[in-house]
Amino acid sequence: MSHNVKILPGATVCEDCTLEGDITIGGGTVIHPRVTIIAEGGPIIIAEYCIIEEYSTIIHKKSDKQENPPKPLFIGAHNVFEVGCKLESPCGHIGESNVFECRSFVGVDVKIGSGCVIGAACRLTAPQTLADNTVIWGSEHHVREALEKQPSQLLQLDFLSKVMPNYHRLRKPNVHKRQSSTRQSQESSPKP
Repeated sequence: MSHNVKILPGATVCEDCTLEGDITIGGGTVIHPRVTIIAEGGPIIIAEYCIIEEYSTIIHKKSDKQENPPKPLFIGAHNVFEVGCKLESPCGHIGESNVFECRSFVGVDVKIGSGCVIGAACRLTAPQTLADNTVIWGSEHHVREALEKQPSQLLQLDFLSKVMPNYHRLRKPNVHKRQSSTRQSQESSPKP
């Protein structure tokens, strides 16, 4: 497995976190100290403007079926992973604007749409697909539909990206916009 971590410009990634495997971190994303992200089953692509708080764990598990090339785990934009939450996923996509509250757990066979909230200490272990705007809450894991859209975290992201460098050592971006746009144009050009 390659240990290839790509940090795009604008991302704030603390040095004191564990990043293993092929991981791409989008611009504007903030990763706090003590976060663990492990890409053992394939690449993890974290889109822009996500917040991953302390002691959160994201693991792209190996699936039983060996795929070549392995499927990436794509985590959409504007997701918030609160303190101590854990996501174990071999599936290919987590939607946008989700909130994984403190100490929540999302197991291997759970697929998440967009605009979902997994409540504090809720454990989703049974195979299921959460439709967009689903809210899981309480000790009984009640399910309801969200009445309104999740609020934007842009102010919090802006604050964190300004304050965190004062208190933590950061990993520097290692992918420049020119490199990523050149790579995209090469991928989109027709092959002879």
